[in-house]
Amino acid sequence: MAKEYRLGIEATLEAIGGKWKPLILCHLGNGPQRPGELSRKICGITQKMLTQQLRELERDGIVQRTVYAEVPPRVEYSITPTGKSLREVLLTMSEWGESQIQARQSRGEDVALLNNDHRGYLQY
Repeated sequence: MAKEYRLGIEATLEAIGGKWKPLILCHLGNGPQRPGELSRKICGITQKMLTQQLRELERDGIVQRTVYAEVPPRVEYSITPTGKSLREVLLTMSEWGESQIQARQSRGEDVALLNNDHRGYLQY
């Protein structure tokens, strides 16, 4: 039986939804990264979760895993052309979130944006 989606956005959210995938893609937008580099840059992500998210992004053709024949083996992840096609979606989502944080702050809510650097999305 074929997988059914009620709306196209379901397929988008299935591919890039969640807390970590957009952050991973933003960092990979700055160039290929090793898993250890990503782990250091994404505060709060566990090694297990990073590995899981990278595998899912690879499965969906959004990132590419390259293994270099070295001792010890070196692994890097980079964004594929399919992943790069998400640039506008991710940039728009980031800008929307920033404007919502500003609106909440202006209403007196105690919220903070710790990092508004989305240059990775701009590099695609």
